[in-house]
Amino acid sequence: MQISLRKKQLPWLMAAARALLGPILILGQLSQWSGATLASLIVTALISDIFDGILARRWHCDTPAVRLFDSMADTAFYLCTALALWFRYPHLWKTHILLFGSLLTLEAARFFYDFAKFGKPASYHSYLAKSWGLLLATAVIVAFLSPHADTLISAALLLGILCDLEGLIMSLILPTWHRDVKTLHHAYSLRTPPPFPPAATPRCRVSALPGPSTLEAR
Repeated sequence: MQISLRKKQLPWLMAAARALLGPILILGQLSQWSGATLASLIVTALISDIFDGILARRWHCDTPAVRLFDSMADTAFYLCTALALWFRYPHLWKTHILLFGSLLTLEAARFFYDFAKFGKPASYHSYLAKSWGLLLATAVIVAFLSPHADTLISAALLLGILCDLEGLIMSLILPTWHRDVKTLHHAYSLRTPPPFPPAATPRCRVSALPGPSTLEAR
């Protein structure tokens, strides 16, 4: 029982630790930690993000609450990461101010719309969102190790904008809150009710042939 309880708590703890890494990243940048040290924090967060979902599914504790908390932890961590990058390379965000502003605007629009419609933020974990997470982590790792990451940062911001647009469309499509909606097609299939099964064909009741006694009665 105790081991089972610890297993159920581990995905929560991993997501919480990932969220706490965000402020540590900012403090590390303000304390002038090396780029390699800051990049190692990003790698740690990425590994945590991958394995907390795997373990939750394996141990059958991937509840909607866990998935929602996982999404919120990711958002908190990468907002802190963006702030740490801004402290390290102010010119980087000035160069990409339009893309970054568009991404933040869409993130805020999604949050308020989802909260107004569903009473809580979305937690879709779509394939596009997973791809964005990998690209964003790669771009940030390269940026902390080298100032020449403009192309990767641009690609990550563009993919993030597409991911937010996909999430917003999903929220517009879905009538109720759903977790782990992998594609727009999946979202549409969740909205469309399944067709009614074909009506059962009534069985023909074959009356018994008249027997000798019936014929005699006639």
